[in-house]
Amino acid sequence: MRLPVNFRGTQFQKPRSITPYVPTDKTDDDPLALVNYCSNCGEPVVVRVPEGDTLPRYVCGHCNAIHYQNPKIVAGCIPAWGDTVLLCERAIEPQLGKWTLPAGFMENGETVQEAAARETMEEALARVNTLRLFGMFNIPHVNQVYVMFRAQMPEREFAPGAESLSCELVTEEEIPWPELAFPVVDRTLQLYFEDRRNDLFQIHTGDIAPRKK
Repeated sequence: MRLPVNFRGTQFQKPRSITPYVPTDKTDDDPLALVNYCSNCGEPVVVRVPEGDTLPRYVCGHCNAIHYQNPKIVAGCIPAWGDTVLLCERAIEPQLGKWTLPAGFMENGETVQEAAARETMEEALARVNTLRLFGMFNIPHVNQVYVMFRAQMPEREFAPGAESLSCELVTEEEIPWPELAFPVVDRTLQLYFEDRRNDLFQIHTGDIAPRKK
């Protein structure tokens, strides 16, 4: 018999013994320190390995709904105007005041290209077109996958959006490398300018490790 699945993808199973979850200090390295209550019935959740699974999941102790957590897709782009690229100074945490490429979490119902273009409009009030896949980077320590595109700005029009303090078109020599917000932005820009110097753009993949403290 197939198990029923509701519209949120929550899977229901027969009750079995459960081990209460004892909360710890919540950190980026503890993906199971994020949920307290069941979104299906509102009762407290516990963490255990469901039957037929191999990993601990959030399980409701009342209705036995299993709440899966999966990596988030972040879509962004490198908006180019001539020999410059558009950077945004972040107005929000994390990394308030640091510089980044426009990017953000993908929404339901949109493609990664649409998400990258939307984030560019939201963060820099800039339109982009001719989006071409440039890189896909795994960031397992924060459960994210970045999908980055090369993009062209059809006009030199931009301004800071709600999540940006300022926006600037900069050449490679003008990039504030020590002030970049995230390692994935640093790596994306390094590869972009390297490919441009070689006059050969490639599609890049790889893993991004956290910065050493």
